[in-house]
Amino acid sequence: MNTMWQGCLADTDYFEVRSSGGHDYGIWVTTPPGYDPATTQAPAVYVLDGNWAVGQTAPLIVTQKDPLQQIQPYIQVSVGYAGEDAQHWDRLRNRDLVPPGEPIAKELIDAVEAGFRTGARTREESDAYLAELRDTHADAFLGFLTTELHPRIERDYGTAASGHGLFGYSYGGLFSLYTWLTGSTLFESIGAGSPGVVSEDSQIFARLAELGDSLPAAKLHLTINDRELLGELAVYQTLTKHAAAVLHQLTARGALVTSAILHETHVTGLQASFLSYLRTCRAR
Repeated sequence: MNTMWQGCLADTDYFEVRSSGGHDYGIWVTTPPGYDPATTQAPAVYVLDGNWAVGQTAPLIVTQKDPLQQIQPYIQVSVGYAGEDAQHWDRLRNRDLVPPGEPIAKELIDAVEAGFRTGARTREESDAYLAELRDTHADAFLGFLTTELHPRIERDYGTAASGHGLFGYSYGGLFSLYTWLTGSTLFESIGAGSPGVVSEDSQIFARLAELGDSLPAAKLHLTINDRELLGELAVYQTLTKHAAAVLHQLTARGALVTSAILHETHVTGLQASFLSYLRTCRAR
């Protein structure tokens, strides 16, 4: 990392990797202050949407030195897109973070169309965004994280053998729920911020029904934002309603799940949600 970026994201390395599926990813690895794997090995926390999230979340690595509430040591691995794909991260994430067969809710289509009408996206960008939602592969992306990327992080950064975490927000939060429901054994704690469960026929509800009372052992922390619920956008109102439904089903079954309502919008909630996950699941 060059001098300018090193000043912005201290103790951060960057590299690019091509998955076995032929997709190019940008990886930012932020180590704890003074990290020395020869003396103390730290687990990894994988943060999704790296192109957007790394600048807001990686600096929080200093919480490991907070004298008032220390967070357990962790290495942050932010996963985003590289090369030409980096400028299209907000639609390519649909391919990687959404479970296979996830329905496209009318509220989401309406939100995309509203974005076109207000000039937030061009017609071409809007169509490309929705096209990615018609062929989604969260299963392949989970395989990349666990069987391709993690072994490299483990080798190059001397991570601990256990205690790893995963955090995702919005569609990243949907992916977090999906990962938790698969029973992946890599992650001991998972944060799902404002998870994008927009359709009432979501694969999340289908998987919950399939699991019954046989729930995963990993800790799950779910957050939503009050201004999503109280705002005027139907897609966010629906998201919070379904997130609450997921939470109620899990607590009724005795799942190891915690939750928080944050005073944020959907856009501003990312950092607050990540910090809530750290404080809840990774405090000393």
